[in-house]
Amino acid sequence: MIQRNVNLSRLKAGYLFPEIARRRREFAAAHPEDPARPETRVISLGVGNTTEPILPVTCAGLVDGARRLAGEATYSGYTDEGFLELREGVSRVCYHGGFSPDEIFISDGSKCDIGRLQLLFGAGVKAAVQDPSYPVYVDGSVLIGAAGGWTGAGYGGVSYLPCTPENSYFPDLAKLENDSLFYFCSPNNPTGAAATRPQLEALVAAALKKGCVVVFDAAYAEYIRDPALPKSIFEIEGSRECAIELNSFSKSAGFTGVRLGWTVVPKELKYAGGESLNADWNRVVGTIFNGASNIAQAGGIAALSPGGLAEIRELSDFYLGNAKRIRGALERKGVGCVGGDNSPYIWARFPGRDSWDVFAEILEKCRVLTTPGAGFGPSGQSFIRFSAFGHRRDVEEACARLETFL
Repeated sequence: MIQRNVNLSRLKAGYLFPEIARRRREFAAAHPEDPARPETRVISLGVGNTTEPILPVTCAGLVDGARRLAGEATYSGYTDEGFLELREGVSRVCYHGGFSPDEIFISDGSKCDIGRLQLLFGAGVKAAVQDPSYPVYVDGSVLIGAAGGWTGAGYGGVSYLPCTPENSYFPDLAKLENDSLFYFCSPNNPTGAAATRPQLEALVAAALKKGCVVVFDAAYAEYIRDPALPKSIFEIEGSRECAIELNSFSKSAGFTGVRLGWTVVPKELKYAGGESLNADWNRVVGTIFNGASNIAQAGGIAALSPGGLAEIRELSDFYLGNAKRIRGALERKGVGCVGGDNSPYIWARFPGRDSWDVFAEILEKCRVLTTPGAGFGPSGQSFIRFSAFGHRRDVEEACARLETFL
């Protein structure tokens, strides 16, 4: 028989979010909800899944996209790189027209693109992540066999660069290995910290000096409200020679269930031998992906219209309003927090405590589901991530419980 992929045995047991779902089911079995007692209902401030309806202009684009598939003259099939109109819209709205359509690749979301990028760079590439970080950066790297044989400090050979209160949640770039792939997310998931312009300038300078490629995850860029904070790595001079950027409509337009994103691979980006990463990415995408849903792309085009952009602002303002309430409730209880101002996540510190123990305590006392920081990496120990993706009435009830019982 065929042997098992050895990299599967190198994964930590259980991906973080299914593990949280499992623990929630166990809690529900032991503490069933009573419809007559609203206080027994579990409220989720855990997984970052949007909750509010897609707004009218964007939704109309989705509906029109579906309707067009019903007409012989308007039907469309595969669109591997994405609709030209959408790629041009992404360039115009997000990058001031600074990229040609063949540098922008439309996809079914950033998480899927991360997996394809890991395939692009293949086994043996040295990989580094912010610690804490979004789990797929690490788990996907382990699955593909990245850093095989490399003995960098971290799980599965992936190097962890700590991001803590002591270094303002920005890593020590002296620890970034030469010729490595570095996953960097800003605003960060899970900490909610957004990198400043000087920090990103230092990151680009380090990547250029060390021959690294930065995979910059900008999925939460539309939550940035401080005009001094960059929304894109490509605002930094020199980044086209060292960076790839991922982004998505999931958290900005509420497309978590629609699935639509994009990746920018500049033509200036080259391998050590001078070969084009853009050309290779085009080859990988064309080989294993037939393009995002045409219906989703029609919705994306609508989301980038003036009315759609106003809806993105309205939706992100709503979730930031939730975040402000959650952070305020925690701080009134004396809990130290970051995030929630330019991000939908609040990173709460419980010094000296095991984060899974705090997770269990909040669930038990408050009937509020959160995410334990240890699930995002060693530097997440003693932290809890609170997500602002929730209905306002649920967030307000959760905040009242936290203030009463925490």
